Order: sequence, then C-alpha cells, then structure tokens
Amino acid sequence: MTSSSGNISRLLLVVLLSGSSLLARAQSGAAVRGEVRDARGPLPGAVVRWLLPGGADGPSTATDGAGQFTLPFPAQASHRVVVSGLGYKADTVAVPVGSMSPYLRVALTGDGTALGEVTVTGRQQAYSAKAVGSLQTISARDLTKSACCNLAESFETNAAVEVSTADAVSGAKQIQLLGLDGAYSLLTVDNQPALRGLSAPYRLGYLAGPWIGNIDIIKGTGSVVNGYEGISGQVNVQLKEPDKTDALLLNAYVNDLGKFDLNAVASQRITKKWSNELLLHNDHLGDRVDRNGDGFLDLPLATQFNAYDKVKYMSGTGLVAELGAGAIVENRLGGQVGFDKDAPNAYVANYGTSQTTHRYTAQSRTSYTWPGRPFQSLGLLANATSHDFTSAYSYRQDSGPRTYDGHQNTGQATLLFQSIIGDTRHTYRAGLSFLYDDYRERLSDHRVYSTDTQASIDARELRLRTERVPGAFAEYTYTNTRNLTAVLGLRTDYHNLYGWQVTPRFNLKYDLTPTNSLRLSAGRGLRVPNPIADNQAQLASARQYYIGPNLRPEIAWNVGGSYTRYFEVLGRPATFVADYYSTMFQNQLVADMYTAPQFIILDNLQSGARSFAHSVQAEVQAEPVRGLQVKAAYKFLNVQSTYDGQLLPKPLTPQHRAFLNLGYATAFDKWRADLTVQWFGQRPLAHLPADGLGGGHQHGTGTSTLEYAPRFATLTTQVTRAFKRFEVYVGVEDLTNFRQPNPIQNAAQPFSPGFDASMVWGPVYGRLTYAGVRYTIN
Repeated sequence: MTSSSGNISRLLLVVLLSGSSLLARAQSGAAVRGEVRDARGPLPGAVVRWLLPGGADGPSTATDGAGQFTLPFPAQASHRVVVSGLGYKADTVAVPVGSMSPYLRVALTGDGTALGEVTVTGRQQAYSAKAVGSLQTISARDLTKSACCNLAESFETNAAVEVSTADAVSGAKQIQLLGLDGAYSLLTVDNQPALRGLSAPYRLGYLAGPWIGNIDIIKGTGSVVNGYEGISGQVNVQLKEPDKTDALLLNAYVNDLGKFDLNAVASQRITKKWSNELLLHNDHLGDRVDRNGDGFLDLPLATQFNAYDKVKYMSGTGLVAELGAGAIVENRLGGQVGFDKDAPNAYVANYGTSQTTHRYTAQSRTSYTWPGRPFQSLGLLANATSHDFTSAYSYRQDSGPRTYDGHQNTGQATLLFQSIIGDTRHTYRAGLSFLYDDYRERLSDHRVYSTDTQASIDARELRLRTERVPGAFAEYTYTNTRNLTAVLGLRTDYHNLYGWQVTPRFNLKYDLTPTNSLRLSAGRGLRVPNPIADNQAQLASARQYYIGPNLRPEIAWNVGGSYTRYFEVLGRPATFVADYYSTMFQNQLVADMYTAPQFIILDNLQSGARSFAHSVQAEVQAEPVRGLQVKAAYKFLNVQSTYDGQLLPKPLTPQHRAFLNLGYATAFDKWRADLTVQWFGQRPLAHLPADGLGGGHQHGTGTSTLEYAPRFATLTTQVTRAFKRFEVYVGVEDLTNFRQPNPIQNAAQPFSPGFDASMVWGPVYGRLTYAGVRYTIN
C-alpha cells in the first residue's frame, strides 16, 4: 500500500513539474518548431495544433512552403500536438518535456482515400504575413489573368510595378519600382542575380510567362546575401520546379497584330531522387502593321527561340542540387514600313533598326542540410552568362547608320552557411561571394575625321570594363517568436576599379496585434552603370550621346516602411497595405535631356546636386463575395534630379497612378473573368525641339516651360473557360482604343535633327485582341 502511494506521489510530481515547465515556456514565449514531410518531401499547408487536456483543440498553425512550422506554447499545460493534412492520416506527437526549444520531425502518410477533383475555397494572400520585408507574391494563377506571354506582361494585374514602352521603334519594355527604372531593382531568377548589365533593355522578353511558378516583389533594400545591387528593391522570378510542376503544359497565343507565341513545359520524375524539366518558347511577329498611319511599324518584326533545361537531385538525406542551362536567339527589325535591312543603302533609303542577340546561361544551386539539425545548412550558388548582340539604327543620311554592339561575360558564385546561436530565436547567415563582369561595347556613328587614327577611333567609340569583386557578408536575425523579427546585415566587397564598398542593411517587422503589422527597412545600395545600355531608347532619336569621363558607381540610401492590416469584408478576408519609401542618391548617372535637348548628357551627379525618389502607395485587396476578388490601389511618386543646377522632375514618370482589378471565378474555376483599369496622371516630357533648332523646353526656366503628357486610362479584360485538361482564353488590351497621338516626333522626316521616337507615354497601336489555349497533363 505504501509502495503504491509512493508511486502515485511520484507520478503526480512528474505531471506537476511537466505542467510547470510547459507553463514557464508559454510565458517565456518559447515555441515548438519542426518540419512536416510526406514520402515526396516537405509538405506545405499541413496543420499543427495543440491537443489540450480533455481532447480540446488548442492554438494552431500551418507549415510554410518548405514544410516548416513554429507553434508557440499554449498558456494551458499540454505536451501533445496533432499534425494533419488533406489526404493524410492525422498523427499525434508527444512534445519532449525537458527541452526548452523542442524540434519535431513528422512524416505523414496517405489516408488511402482516392482524391477526386478538389475545390479551392480560399486564395493565397498576395502580401506575406510572415516576411520581414514588404513582400508581395504574384502566383502562377495570377499570371493567367492576362496574356502573360513574357515577364513584361506578368505585371499587368499588379499595382507595385509599372511597365512601359521604352520607345516607339524597338518595342522594348521596361519596369519601374518605387519610381525608379528597372536597372535599380535587382532581378533574380531562382534567387540568383540574372538578366543584368547589357541585357537590361530587352530582358523582360527573355522569360516566358508559362515558365514562371511565381514572382516575389520586395520593396526597399533586401538581403545582403544577394549582393550590393538592388537599390529600390528586388524582383525574384521562381521558375517552375521539375519535381512539382505538371508533366506537360502547352500554351499557344495569337493576337490581331499577327504575333504568335508557343510555349511548352515538360517535366519528368526520372527516379525518386532525380527529376528534369524542359522549358521551350518561340514567338514570331511577321506582319508589317501601321495602324496610326505614321509610316512606321507599330511593333518591330521579331522572332525569338528560347530554351532552358533544369535537372534536380534530392538525396533524401539533406543534399539537394539543381543544374540549369539555357540559350536565346532573337532577331528584331523596326522602323519605317518599307525598311529592308538587306536592300542597298538600307539605313539611308528608309529609317530602320535591327538587332540580333545570342545569349547563353548556366546556373547551379547545391545545398546540404545537417541531419537532425534542419536549421543548419551549407549552400553553393553559381551562374555564368554570355550575352552578345549587334544593332544598327538609321541616324543621318550623310554618315549611314549608328551602330551599337556589345558583349558581356559574367560569372558569379556565392558560398553560404546558415545556423543558429543557441536556439532558433537567433539565426545567422554568413558567406563569401565573387563577381566577374567583362563588358565590351562599341557605339559608332561611322563618321571619320581627317585626323583620326585607329587609336583615336577606339578611344571615341569603344568602352571596355572588367570588374572583379570578391566579397564577404553576414546577416543576423532575431525573433521573439511572438511579434518581433529584426534582420541586420552587413557585407564588404573589394571592387578592383572602385575600391572597398560597405553595404549595411536593416529590416524589422513588428506585429502590433495579430492583424496589424509594421515593417521598417533601411540600407545602402550600389551599382555600376552602363550608360548606353541603360539609356538605349535614346538611340531611336536624333540625339547625340555625350558620356562624361570618370563615371563613378551609383550609390543610394533607401529608407521606408509599410503598415499592413488584415480584416474582413462581409465576413471574408481582406488586406490593406500602405507604404512609403524614399531613395536618396549620393551619386547617380544622370541622363540629362533638358539642358541641351539635341544631346543626352550622361554624367555623374554634380557636386551639391540632389537626386531622389519618394513613393507612397495604398492598396486594398478583398474578396467581398465568394469568387470575386477586388484589388484597388493609388500611388504617388515624386522623382527629381538636378540638371545643370536645376531641380526638375524625371522625364516620363507620372506623379499619380490609380489601379483597379476585378476578378471573378465560378465554382471549380470553370469560368474566370478579369478586368483591369489603370489611370495615369500627367508626366513631364523632354522632347527635342520640333524643328531641331528651337522651341521645346527652355532650360533655366524651371518647370514653367515643361511640356506634360495628358492624363489617360486604359482598360484590359480577359475571359477564360476551363475544361478537364485545357483552358481557352480570349482578351482585349486597351479596350477603349486610346492611342498616344504622334508617338514619333517628325515621323515624316526621320533623318532630321528633330526626329524623336523615345518620348513614349501611352499606347502606340491601340486596341489589341488576342486568344490562346493551355493544355495540361498533371
């Protein structure tokens, strides 16, 4: 009897101590962390919840895209969690009592029930609630709301990024983020820097829309891991994964301009560990279309062949490796309708432009995660690029075409180690990096002077630059597991041309309440400009290039933050986000078309001068009734630079922009319809003088003599009908058929000093109707 009583006493003591330990951990903010997997790998969306005494359900959470979860201890003592997922058997797991920061590894198995067609009743939030920075995701489903033949069209239903036409001859597209050109935002593919340097003018056409799994848009300075570039933010394009995408996706598109696109995504699970994915793209426009009757093609004739292959290996014991390789061949021809580049004196008889591009890329990602220590990993990221192009632009009849040819070789490598300090509230990443950039450019108007030698010609026309940049970085993250996360990063690079460069960056996220969050960011960014490539649109004008000597790197500080509130409209989830970001340049390559309009003057920011960009945006996303999604936003931009002593607004940047997107989907997504309305305020222009000799903006008079483009709005709509294996879609861009009057100044006299095709502020070809089909095998 005494022995029995003693056993019972000891048991009660253990239970009390266990309860006290759990209560202490709940009060201290500690949490259970872990990962959930199935037979194929990490399991996103699994639900992890506390099982309270009496079988009651306690607080819960869900695993992220990597199958990871964090679940704070409940105030009521408990030592068991239930892990469940759709189509899987639920599992009850005991939480170790003695550990202050336990880590669980849970493997779920199928429940044996065959799943039929699944109805998705909720949509992924576009704005991340977990990310420390201001992160917005464009999902693969969002990409189907518009034609989305390439990356340029992937932002049509997004308010954060503006896409505009660079000029009315080449058809090149460019993006703006926080009021700054796309060159100031870091573009990454699979989280590695890509499509930079000389590829910038046409890079938005080098990634096909059907290849993309999702796009992440980060405002402000991001992680130091990705380098010192990315002054205004980062756009990461995640290509579809070989082990997760459909076995086959075919996409065909055609529009009433005569352009067609063909895309294919084919994946194969070779074994449990090996998978492969082949991405193919071809587009072609062969019709000479001149809808506005100015004698110039509304879009250039163009043909592109693009292929990319990615192989993935997952050992199942912590080693993951990916290897990708791709090639692009593209030809473009624009200008007057009668231009034929193969005709005698082609560039003098008619105005024309031509370009041929060859691009080859290779990329690898390898990571190893320590068994039993999922927070500790070692990774190696590497990529290499060869980009080569030749181009010609009619310029003057007495000298023939102006040619611009370039070649870029790039190699990048990053070695990254990640672990914790004590427990997972304190994590860090540290590593080494190396960047190699070799640029060879030649811009020539083919004028030869009597005193010229080959050396003087090369000095005038040739631009050579080789960069070698070794670097080291470290990034520390603190989270209290409840409402505060802070990230402090620092990297140091030694540039062989510009010496030591130090890049500090800071991001903070604080949850005021479970539905209200504040984010702050501050950091320094640096980029070495490419003056011609960054301003290639001006080649489609009579302007002469003046490039200042001793150009320095562009350096800027970006400071800002955002407020996010999650709430309900008619009982359904909604999100409100307001943000403000300020970019202040210490030095910038200023493209001055105001001071002497016949020139584009490319030089460093003058001593004592200012250059800045302020961006304010407010956006609401809601689903007031089932199937109806609403996105509305307003943006204010104030972007100015000092041009020869005068602070003036940057050309072609509107101060005001409003955005509305309505999307409706019936049950099972059988029918989908989308309507997007975009309104743009006035924007300043920097036209050449109308006759090439006088008129236009008078430098020295401030903004009083600036010419402004009018306000306008565009409407785009698309309807999609889904069947079992394929979808059919039809759409109309620029539904109201609004066009910019005379997008080419002096189109009738293309060889005159007043010719200018670079001041494009609105649609050139008007209403465009398109249709397409998607065929999928899961």
